[in-house]
Amino acid sequence: MMSNLYQYGIHDKLSPSELFFLIVLDETCKQTGVDVSLVSRRTSVASMVSRSLLPVEIKYRILPTITSFSSVFALRIKFTRNLGAFVGRAIPGVGWVLLANDVSSIMWRASLVYNSTVKPEDRW
Repeated sequence: MMSNLYQYGIHDKLSPSELFFLIVLDETCKQTGVDVSLVSRRTSVASMVSRSLLPVEIKYRILPTITSFSSVFALRIKFTRNLGAFVGRAIPGVGWVLLANDVSSIMWRASLVYNSTVKPEDRW
């Protein structure tokens, strides 16, 4: 049985899976644009900048932060008294939450566009 072929933008003769992939790429560009993450010497740029902008030291190590030495599976809680370190280490966590929100929004919209584009037998 011959699979249905589709056109999307300048691309033609696309299989349903190729079409879905292009729709996901398009929705990703609409949602986020280009995202570049920089890491330097195992310390994120966000952490280095926040430490320089917030050089506040608290008397005791009471601010909890999550650190990783080698991977996500090696996470540990470390307490700090530097406000800049606390803020800098919290920023990536907030980023992961925003990323999860973006991914779910992208996939939802891509599924809607895909299902409205393809023939009923190719819908998800």
